[in-house]
Amino acid sequence: MIKEEMIRRVMERIDLTEEISDEEIRMKIRQVILEETRDVYLSLNKKEQICNEVFYSLRRLDILQDMLEDDEITEIMINGYDKIFIEKNGRLFRTKEKFSSKAKFEQVIQQIVARTNRIVNESSPIVDARLEDGSRVHVLLEPIALDGSTMTIRKFSKEITSMSQLLKLHSLNEELIEFLSIMVKARMNIFISGGTGAGKTTMLNALSNCIPKDERIITIEDSAELKLSGIENLVRLEARNANLEGENQIRIKDLIRASLRMRPDRIIVGEVRGEECIDMIQACNTGHDGSLSTGHGNSNRDMLFRLETMVLMGMDLPVSAIRGQIASAFDLMIHISRMRDRTRKIVEISEITGIENGEILLRVLYEFVETGERHGKIEGRFVRKNRLLSVKKIKERGLGGEYEALLSRYKDQEGYSVVSDGC
Repeated sequence: MIKEEMIRRVMERIDLTEEISDEEIRMKIRQVILEETRDVYLSLNKKEQICNEVFYSLRRLDILQDMLEDDEITEIMINGYDKIFIEKNGRLFRTKEKFSSKAKFEQVIQQIVARTNRIVNESSPIVDARLEDGSRVHVLLEPIALDGSTMTIRKFSKEITSMSQLLKLHSLNEELIEFLSIMVKARMNIFISGGTGAGKTTMLNALSNCIPKDERIITIEDSAELKLSGIENLVRLEARNANLEGENQIRIKDLIRASLRMRPDRIIVGEVRGEECIDMIQACNTGHDGSLSTGHGNSNRDMLFRLETMVLMGMDLPVSAIRGQIASAFDLMIHISRMRDRTRKIVEISEITGIENGEILLRVLYEFVETGERHGKIEGRFVRKNRLLSVKKIKERGLGGEYEALLSRYKDQEGYSVVSDGC
């Protein structure tokens, strides 16, 4: 109860009609702690802990603040005000922390949502938002959530994601880094698929940072998460939910259409989930080569079926016509998977080579092949299965020599690459 009492005492000393700085708040908190503990011994560390807890409750996100500042925590899941779980090093744990009351938890929810100009209430109980550092927030209020309002925070690294970081995490190997870098520079249209938490956005960030810095890039997202560095001519667009009257909604598809009038060199769509898919495909088919996007799928082949379904959600077209549009829109499909040892890896890179007998042709270029398991960690190799057929596109952009050098540099006696052993 020390914390709640301190908050009450501090609030009594704050003039809510005036603007007060964070440092003034901390000063008042320290004064109250000094007065309240005059006859009680508390170590300096304990006093500082209480000061931080009270400050976080008044000016930050209460008990969540320490978790948000812990770089080892990748996800925070709150199931009601008194049940908080975290993901750390790929494993889930229940913490001892809990909000002081349901009202305090709901106050924090409103604080987060308000910062991104979103609204969440009983009539609109589901919302996606983001924190200042780009972390993704999903909120679901009761009574839709039967055991109390829930909030899930997907944290993102404070550092700009690079291919070298993914290499350290064994998500890919040196050959794949060079291959994907060439493909991005050659303006291949790339689609990334994977399950929830597989690392699609992280991979999209890494690929985006291979784009030449002199291009004009437009990013389109539900909640802004992408972090592109060194690109001056960058326009970031974010969708907007409808207001209380159900008006003024700005959808992903609206932003894609608007972006076509903004003279983009490339369009990056954070994730396609529905009818906006047709607009993304049309953008790729109207001269905006080098575009990138992601979607939820169980494999590259499954993702193609899902793209068909998403197009049908917004437009009634023959399946053959849809497949023709998809086949001409995307050049490469990358599938990322969260493995059973909780590591995230590229498991397949495939090239779309056209249509035959009404089916989209997928040609596997690289594949992750498991070779065993040691100390609970999966061991395996990234194997080159085939060489790219669309070499003409690479050569047209002056990168044919780089690609041929790549094939030669990593070629072994069997004619394919077995570069990375172990994870």
